[in-house]
Amino acid sequence: MSTDKNKITLPMFCNQCGLSAPNGCGSSGQDQGTCGKSDTIARLQDILIFGIKGLAAYREHARELGADTRPVDDIIAETLYFTMTNVNFSFDLHIEQLMKVGRVGVEVMNLLSDAHTQAMGIPTPVKVSQNKAEGHAILVTGHNLTMLQKLLAATEGKGINVYTHSEMLPAHGYPELRRHAHLKGNIGGAWHDQNKLFSAFSGTIIASTNCLAPLKKNANYANRLYGYKITSIEGIKHIENDDFAPLIAQTLELPPVTGFNVEHHITTGHHYKTILTLAPRVVEAVQQGALRQFFVIAGCDSPGSAGDYYRKLAQSLPDDCVILTTSCGKFRFNDLDFGTIGNTGIPRFLDLGQCNDSIGAVHLALALSQALNLPLEQLPVRIVLSWMEQKAVIILLALFSLGIKNIAIGPKPPQFLNDGIFEFLAQNFNLKMIGDVETDLQEMLIKRADKAA
Repeated sequence: MSTDKNKITLPMFCNQCGLSAPNGCGSSGQDQGTCGKSDTIARLQDILIFGIKGLAAYREHARELGADTRPVDDIIAETLYFTMTNVNFSFDLHIEQLMKVGRVGVEVMNLLSDAHTQAMGIPTPVKVSQNKAEGHAILVTGHNLTMLQKLLAATEGKGINVYTHSEMLPAHGYPELRRHAHLKGNIGGAWHDQNKLFSAFSGTIIASTNCLAPLKKNANYANRLYGYKITSIEGIKHIENDDFAPLIAQTLELPPVTGFNVEHHITTGHHYKTILTLAPRVVEAVQQGALRQFFVIAGCDSPGSAGDYYRKLAQSLPDDCVILTTSCGKFRFNDLDFGTIGNTGIPRFLDLGQCNDSIGAVHLALALSQALNLPLEQLPVRIVLSWMEQKAVIILLALFSLGIKNIAIGPKPPQFLNDGIFEFLAQNFNLKMIGDVETDLQEMLIKRADKAA
């Protein structure tokens, strides 16, 4: 156990059975549980649990839309059983189980993507008003597009404007959502701006899924904030059985929203099914050297200046590189105009959608691999991810399960990895931590004379 005046670092911690040491195995610096479980096995089991938490989130949304999630449910149950006391102590079998979870992560993201496009149409690129709002208004945060679709139907013709926040931005790309004229625009950025943003926004607010920030003592919006399904916090209202009537009534009682008068637009709606229609043009641009490289700069954003790395990276890329992005990390740089690749008309910035739409980058990579007759590891693609919570874990496991390597993560190392696990991932998947932009670009950027990544 390492200590200093600011922190205590435990090699492991486990208190899930009656044999646990006083205060939990690891609480006194042990690197092995009473059952014989090592700190590495304990951490691998933590990663399994974090992975199936992310899996469960995507499963829930897909199931809402009628998708058959039984294979996902089976892996969730199997993995929970796998982590019970005295079931498995094998490092190799833990890695195998992590890959099984990752493979089902691919499956559930595909299920959810297909369910979204079947219910709401295939997204197309659209410019969205950013930080401009007026009238009686509802702000929707979270990820639940199904709930938003129901809300838009319930508020049709009521004199209410609906705005998106954070991961709800991609909603504007879906034809069946965009057809509602009162879906007006987006306000704010990543999830962690909630306290300041929600305090300034005088309308009602719905938290549709995770990424709900706890209320601060000075928060003035608790009586205007509504939870949905399992999402809630002490002291707020709740939408029951999709009955939006109380929300609508309060929205109309509140004064019109003021103070949001910015004339700015951001772009979204580059779903992979739409981008695949550009495939011949993209392949030609790559073959002719007009398009040098793709950078997947995506993931969950965390508060703090360390995340500025991703903005600087995006700004530092040459004009012959394309950025693919998803999740709320995009708000670090989606206010910038990246233009197009020369005269090809190919946008240099492609917002594939929400975090679950990260699977779209895989579909694009597979299509490019087939068109160029190159294995995935030789494609001109680099992946740089930011991570915050358990959905990022299932996305990373999904990528690993597909054999995708050369991924850089940040802005800080996950604390659930020890040196042994990180070394294994580095050796087998070439996983790296981000450093400084200049040094990282020297390593990641294809030199003009090179033929492969």
